[in-house]
Amino acid sequence: MPSIKHHVLIAAIAIGGTSLAPAGADAKSSCVRAGGEATMITADLAKFMAGAALKNSISGMGAKPTGQISMTCTGNMGMTSCKAFQRACK
Repeated sequence: MPSIKHHVLIAAIAIGGTSLAPAGADAKSSCVRAGGEATMITADLAKFMAGAALKNSISGMGAKPTGQISMTCTGNMGMTSCKAFQRACK
């Protein structure tokens, strides 16, 4: 018949094994692709506002930007829409 020490050892191994899995998952998911979007009357203003929205998004999640900003803009019916993306890590 197993002793109490045997049950405690099995419980400690089970708890230790499950606590390692989230640490590895958090380390991999600590970086995200943050984004910001703006639609304005001029391309320069749309780029500026998309960049500002991106910075607000990153600071709102408490992360720090890494890498370069990727920006794409399209014009439609006299308005320009821009989307800015950047990697952000906690």
